[in-house]
Amino acid sequence: MTLPSPVTAASLPLRTRIGQVNQRLKGWEAVRWSGGAPRVTDVLRAEVDRWGGLGALYGVLRADPWSAVRWENGVPPERSAEAYAAVQEHVTRYGDGLPVLFVEEAPHGLMALGGTTLPVNLALGAGMDAGLAQELAAVVAAEARARGTHVALVSGLDVLRDPRWGRAEECFSEDPALAAALVEATVRGMQGTTSCDDPIDGGHVAVVAKHLAGQGAGIGGRNGSGAPIGRRELGELHLRPAYAAARAGVAGYMAAYNDVDGVPCSANEELLTGTVRDRWGWRGLVMADGTAIDRLRDSSPDPASAAALALQAGVDLSLWDEAFTHVEEALDRGLVAEAVLDRAVDRVLALKHRLGLLGGTPAAPAAPGPARDVVALVARAARQAVVLVHDHGVLPLRAGATVAVVGPNADDLDAQLGDYTPPRPPQDPGSSTVLSALADRLGADRVRHAAGSRLRGPLDDGALDAVRAACADADVAVVVLGGTSRRSYDDEFADNGAVEGPAADTTNGEGVDLSSVALPQAQLDVARAARAAGRPVVGVVVDGRPRVLTELAGLVDALLVVPFPGPTGGAAIADALLAGAASGRLPATFPVADGVVPVAHDERLETARGYLGHPVVRGLPFGAAHAPGVTTTLRSPAATVRADDLAAGATAALTVEVTNSGPVAVDLSVPLYGRRHERGIRPRRRTLLGVQRATVAAGATTSLTFDLGLDALGSWATGEPVALPVTVGAWCTPDLDEPAGAATVRVTDLEDTTPWDR
Repeated sequence: MTLPSPVTAASLPLRTRIGQVNQRLKGWEAVRWSGGAPRVTDVLRAEVDRWGGLGALYGVLRADPWSAVRWENGVPPERSAEAYAAVQEHVTRYGDGLPVLFVEEAPHGLMALGGTTLPVNLALGAGMDAGLAQELAAVVAAEARARGTHVALVSGLDVLRDPRWGRAEECFSEDPALAAALVEATVRGMQGTTSCDDPIDGGHVAVVAKHLAGQGAGIGGRNGSGAPIGRRELGELHLRPAYAAARAGVAGYMAAYNDVDGVPCSANEELLTGTVRDRWGWRGLVMADGTAIDRLRDSSPDPASAAALALQAGVDLSLWDEAFTHVEEALDRGLVAEAVLDRAVDRVLALKHRLGLLGGTPAAPAAPGPARDVVALVARAARQAVVLVHDHGVLPLRAGATVAVVGPNADDLDAQLGDYTPPRPPQDPGSSTVLSALADRLGADRVRHAAGSRLRGPLDDGALDAVRAACADADVAVVVLGGTSRRSYDDEFADNGAVEGPAADTTNGEGVDLSSVALPQAQLDVARAARAAGRPVVGVVVDGRPRVLTELAGLVDALLVVPFPGPTGGAAIADALLAGAASGRLPATFPVADGVVPVAHDERLETARGYLGHPVVRGLPFGAAHAPGVTTTLRSPAATVRADDLAAGATAALTVEVTNSGPVAVDLSVPLYGRRHERGIRPRRRTLLGVQRATVAAGATTSLTFDLGLDALGSWATGEPVALPVTVGAWCTPDLDEPAGAATVRVTDLEDTTPWDR
């Protein structure tokens, strides 16, 4: 077929248009690696014969237990382009001639054999380093595009509001401002763009950011459950990261499984069209989450009606759904207008144009900057993920000490990696566990080891005795506990890849929501056994969600929390243990006990106390970190900016001094907190106004200027920042409530006043 010029929906036959909005196939079923070469399958041939092509193909390179792709049967990394080329050649030769978009998962690195695995998003949230997030995103994008990938599905829009949710690790934070900063940096790094009009060059990939919207607010922390929230809550918390992604020119959004106040996101025209397109002016495509359109059958009588609902709402591309194969029926029955289908097709074609796939001269890759040391960047991110919660004089570990490294996560590399991770290569010298890293640093003869328990239950009767023996033969015990998102090739999976069973020792990831976020008693028994040996005890919790750490904190002399830090996480933890310092902060609040959620630091002020047994519900708040010798002081008592100037780009400046009285330089993030005072609106207890990373020499003081603009001082009630007169308290100390001496920032009206002043 000779392609028309330009290629638009109006120039294509109906069969081809329906094919362009379909992404039904799984790539590993469409092309297989056999006999040292890629072979297209009858599955792909049938799809091309039926539709003349396909808009996109998901997961040609995906490797994990759900796809059943391993190193033994998967596409070799260096030959990825051949697999894509085999598909593209078949579609263009035997189909309508339109090239296929190749789509891959990249939640924390490309989910393919040999893909660079990063720390999970929650770990990057602990680092609070947007610059590093952008560099890492650029690394992943360059790697993916060099293999032939066009589109990366990237987590980052979800805001962690309930620690029971198994996908907490995919969130950057419970705080929407931090999530927005990191997702915007990620989009810029992966796409190399600053707006929807920028082409995506050959060194970058298009990003479909997920999930839109409110998935982190699901009832009871259950994956895909409804979000019963009001418009203000949706705007202030859950749309803010999406707006930031739109501002960076994100190519697409993935509509979430959940409903918002009863309306499924993939059928929510107000969200997908009225908000992100009409109000924000964003131009891109919306992809459904896997089988999400078929799931609309609970709110529509048949597949054609489900397809019409999604198309009308603003979904442009399906994922593994059958419903979009009924689009022609929906047109014939008058359920949706043909112009609505054409709108979706044109958005798919626009992305192909933006990537240079439809003729013309593709945008050349930007001039290369300094060569990135990928290994060093990943290791830096892992170090920033380590949070020192408290230390009662045990750290740093004494030179020459004998160390017992015990607990179920002490020597488990998989437990550091997170969900949606490809299998590690057979030779993996750069990876480390806490045990292997300490043995490498101290010498194997100085390290003792015993697992002590499984993650969710006990081992045999002698396991705790082995812990006691190891600790008794050491000078200090390091107890490594937590969780894992490990997937096994023996597990069972749902039709969207979420784990269903057995996953006997898995505690995190999609499909693994928990009713209790307390550490299992079997793990606490390991800590008790170490404590009983009479040696100092350091607790290390490697996990992908906030946990109740109240009891553990009382059993250990020092405590570190590490969101899944990736394959170099063991070395990062060893660095912190041997240096006695860490540079991360908690990216979410840890509850003081089970059953007290929600506990986010920015929940609204309550007029009543907490629970009878737990009047204080927050055990460890967002931003918590133990940084000995470091103090922060706000040097600006007040600042004022007019609302109309703020809307035009003006800022209000506050200065924070960071003093390091310790003996060595420190690298840390410095958050600035605030509380909005709006007449008639109950305030959030504390919000994040901004955060910066700083390196402060020993005995030195560094000044940081926070230029607070529309993002920090505007109202996000509608999901985009609006400059309104308001009074904002600001502080840089860990206080959850506005302390005496907080700065006052006034956003004034034309009469130089705010409603709070009157």
